[in-house]
Amino acid sequence: MTLTQLEYFCAVCRYHSITRAADALYVSQPTISTSIRDLEKEFHLKLFHHGKNRISLTKDGEAFYQKAEYILKQTQELYTDFSNSAENRHPLRIGIPPMISTVFFPRVTDQFQKEYAIPIQLFEYGSLRARTLVDSEQLDVAMANMDFYNLDKYNHYVMMEDRYVYCVSRTHRYAGETEITMEMLKDEPVILFNTDSVQTQTVITCLRSAGITPNVHMYCSQLTTVLNFVRSGRCGAFLYSSIAANPRDFIEIPVTPEITSKFGIIWKRGIFIPDQLTKFVIFIKAYDVTPYLPAL
Repeated sequence: MTLTQLEYFCAVCRYHSITRAADALYVSQPTISTSIRDLEKEFHLKLFHHGKNRISLTKDGEAFYQKAEYILKQTQELYTDFSNSAENRHPLRIGIPPMISTVFFPRVTDQFQKEYAIPIQLFEYGSLRARTLVDSEQLDVAMANMDFYNLDKYNHYVMMEDRYVYCVSRTHRYAGETEITMEMLKDEPVILFNTDSVQTQTVITCLRSAGITPNVHMYCSQLTTVLNFVRSGRCGAFLYSSIAANPRDFIEIPVTPEITSKFGIIWKRGIFIPDQLTKFVIFIKAYDVTPYLPAL
C-alpha cells in the first residue's frame, strides 16, 4: 500500500467515477484502475460495486475509505506542520527552453512565488532534453515546445501558439524580402539552437524536405549569442515571432509556408502530484498570456 494508491482510491470515492478522478489528478484512467486492483488484492477486499454509469462503495469499501481519508489527512497535517519554512520545503524544479524563457519568464515564476511563497529552481534546457528529465523525475515540470510525437505520454497544458520568422540584419542580402522559403536558404549560413531543441529539429526537417542540406554555421544554447551573430550580417536565424516582435536592430521575415508551434507545460503521468506542482498547474492555467501572443 502506498499513499499514492490511497489518494487515487479516495478521489474515486469523492467523484464516484474513475474518469473524473483521473482528470482531477492528471493521471490516466488505467493508472487509477490498477492502483485500486492492487489495493483489493493486497487486502483481499472488494472495494467498489461497478454500475453502468456510476460506481459505489461496498460495505468494506466504506470502512476502508474512512481509514484512508484519516491517513491522508494526518499525512497532510504532518507535511503542513514541518514544511512551512522555506528552508524545509523542496523547491519546484522547472525546465525552460532558452528562447521561450525570454517571452514571459521570469514574470511567471516571480508572480507565482509572490502568490504562493513556494521556492523554485529554474533549469535552462531545450524541450527534448527537458522531456527526458521530466521522465526521470529530475524536473517536476517543463515549459516546452509541444511539437514532439509522444505528447500524449505526458500531462500537458497548451498556453500559446506562435509562428516562426527568419531574422537577418538590416544589411543582410535578404533584408528587403517579404518572405523566406526553404529553397532560398540553400547554402545560406544559419544559426540554430542546440540539437535538444524541438525548433531546431523542425527547421532541419523542413530544409531537408525541400532538398536542402542545412548550412549550420553554429549550434547555440544562448539567445544573446544567436542575436549577436544575426547582427553581424553573415548569418540568419529562425526565431519565434513573439520574440522578434520586440524592438530589435534586425529584420524579421515571414516564413513560407508558415510554420507554427504550440507551447505549454508538461509533467509526468502516473505519479503522485505534489501540492506545489498542483498549485503551479492551476496558476499557469489562469495566467494571462495575451500580451505575449503574436498576431497569427
